Amino acid sequence: MKQLTLALPFALPPAELAADLQRAMQAPALAALLSRTHEHRLTAFDNSTRVLPHEAWLAHALGLAGAPDGPAAGVPLAPAVMRGFGQAPAAGYWLLVHPVHVQIARNHLLMGDQRQLPLDEADARALFDAARPYFDEIGKPLLYGDAQTWFVRADDWGGLRTASPDAATGQNLTAWMPEGEQARASRKLQNEVQMLWHEHPVNVARQARGLAPVNSFWLWGGADAAPAAAPGPLLLSADCPPWLAALAAPPRRPAELAAVLGRADERALVALGGLVGAGLGADWSHWLLQMQRLEQQWFAPLLAALKNGSLGQLTLMLSNRDAYAEFSGSKQAQRKFWRKITLNKLST
Repeated sequence: MKQLTLALPFALPPAELAADLQRAMQAPALAALLSRTHEHRLTAFDNSTRVLPHEAWLAHALGLAGAPDGPAAGVPLAPAVMRGFGQAPAAGYWLLVHPVHVQIARNHLLMGDQRQLPLDEADARALFDAARPYFDEIGKPLLYGDAQTWFVRADDWGGLRTASPDAATGQNLTAWMPEGEQARASRKLQNEVQMLWHEHPVNVARQARGLAPVNSFWLWGGADAAPAAAPGPLLLSADCPPWLAALAAPPRRPAELAAVLGRADERALVALGGLVGAGLGADWSHWLLQMQRLEQQWFAPLLAALKNGSLGQLTLMLSNRDAYAEFSGSKQAQRKFWRKITLNKLST
């Protein structure tokens, strides 16, 4: 029986806006998928983990971390992401490194959404090559993945408590900087690279073109380079950051529904990240447009696939900053005609 799980970060609207957004949506297929289920669970999320609910949920679903609502929830992703980029992590502790733009907003620092920071390979390589000697000098080898995704080996930084870039985006960065015994050392390195990049020709040219400078980097997702985990469910993704796309084998990365349903795999997990930017930026007009696109391209065809039996079971995972909800349904569940079709479950 073909089973599909669809992960939809930020598909749960904030409680204070849920009723208004539901009234503005035209999504009857999504309403049917949320209303006629055989299982529905809402899980509150502990924000002290310094990651977003969908990040912890995906790490668990892929066999890389414990339960997202458990005491050891986290996202130890770096070695797995490295393998996705075709690199074999040497023994040691690895962290993800993202070049980012940080600005002063009134009286605090604010990190912009990486999705809004265009960075091509040439600029990224130049900044990487300039920064690498600073990492080497303190015994922290820096490796290149792509323009937005680098890796650092820092064996003595295993105790750092880091935050995901999306969790920190749009927030006062003071509360999201690395914490722990080696936090000062990581901050010192960050300051040195910031000064190096401040007048770097890449950033001078970027600002001349009206682009935001790449003036800092962000560390997170640390883990020891243990042997690769056993293969989890087939992962496909669309509109997701490179670190998440890299967790799928290259042929699996593009996610289109026809291709997903046409595969012979029994289980598949599809992550669709098109709502994240709108959710982080509280751009609810764009969020509604994205939901309408999902209704046409995913929800309506998935509902039809359930009803005609080409899909045996569907689970939707919807999240926001504070919780995630799981809705599981089947052909039999869609026959529960006594259940009113409504979008009210988005208010949970």
